[in-house]
Amino acid sequence: MTFYDGIYPFYPTSRVPVVFNTIQIVVILIFLVFLVAFLIILIGIRGTEKLHWLVRITLSVFIGAVIVVVNFTNDWETGFTTVNTTYKSFSNEKVKAEVGIHVGFKGVNITLRGLPEGQLNEIINYNEEFLWVFGLNYESQYHEGLEKGLPDPILYIAEKFTPNSPCGVYSQYRVSGHYASATMWVALCAWMLSNILLWLLVFLYGGYMILVTGLFMIFSLISFGTTRHTPLCAIQFDDATLESSLGPSFWLTLATALLCLIIGSTIVAMSLFTPAMLNKVFLVNGSSNEDESQETDFYNHTYNEVEKDVQSLPLEGLDKVV
Repeated sequence: MTFYDGIYPFYPTSRVPVVFNTIQIVVILIFLVFLVAFLIILIGIRGTEKLHWLVRITLSVFIGAVIVVVNFTNDWETGFTTVNTTYKSFSNEKVKAEVGIHVGFKGVNITLRGLPEGQLNEIINYNEEFLWVFGLNYESQYHEGLEKGLPDPILYIAEKFTPNSPCGVYSQYRVSGHYASATMWVALCAWMLSNILLWLLVFLYGGYMILVTGLFMIFSLISFGTTRHTPLCAIQFDDATLESSLGPSFWLTLATALLCLIIGSTIVAMSLFTPAMLNKVFLVNGSSNEDESQETDFYNHTYNEVEKDVQSLPLEGLDKVV
C-alpha cells in the first residue's frame, strides 16, 4: 500500500461523483421532441381549435412522460442528514458531510457530500448506486464497494439493504419495486390505447382507458408504499439519525394519477349524459371557430349573388344558351 497524492490506502484514484441519470435525460428529451413537433404543427391551425389541441397534446405528453420517467428515478424515497463521522478505513480522521439515501424501483443511491467538499486533500462528493433488480446480485455489489474502499458512511448504509442484514428490508424493497415498475408499464400501455381511442373519436372507451391508466398508477403507489410497513433499521451517526420519507417521484405520480382519474371520469360522464357537449369539446363535426363561420357566409353570399344574376338574365338569352 502506498500513498497517491495524499489519498489513503485502498483509494488509488479519486472518486468521480455521478451527477446525472442519463436515462432520465434521454426520456425527457424524447418527449420534449414530440411536444415541440406538435407545437410546430399547431402553428398551421387557426382559431380556437389551436387552444384545444395545445391543451390536449400538452396533457397527454405530460402524463406519458411522467409514467416513463418515474420508472428510472431514484427519489421515490429520500432522506438526508448532516453528520460528523469517520471517512475512511484505517483512519480516525472525521469529516463533516451531508449523507443521503435515494430509493427507486431498481435500487438505492447513497450520496456523500462534504461540507465543504474539499476536505482531507480531496473532493468529497459521492453518489454510489446499489441495484437489487432481478438478475443482479446486491451482495456482490456491496463486496465490490468494500474492495474499492468506499467511504465508511456509504458502506454503513449499503449494509442495511443487504440480504443478510438483520433489518430484513432487502426482499421487501426488491419485490415491491419490481411490481411497482410492472404496473407503471401497464399504465403506459393504457395511456397509449387511450390516445388511439380518443383520436378515433371513441370517447367512452377512451375515457375508460384513461381511468385504467390512473388506476394502475395508484396500484404502483400502493405496491411501493408497502415498504413503509417495514421501516429501515435506525441509521445512526453519533448524534445524527438518517430518516427517510416518500420522495418527489411518489407525489408526482400520485398527482398525475389523480389527474388521469379526473379527466377519465369527466369524459365517461359526458359521453353517457351529454354526448353533444362532448362532441363540441372535441370539435367533432367541425369546429365553431370564426374562420369557418366566415367561410360559410362567403359561400352563401356568393351563391345568392349568382342566383340573382341568373334571375336577371332575359329569357331569350337563356333560350339561345340552351
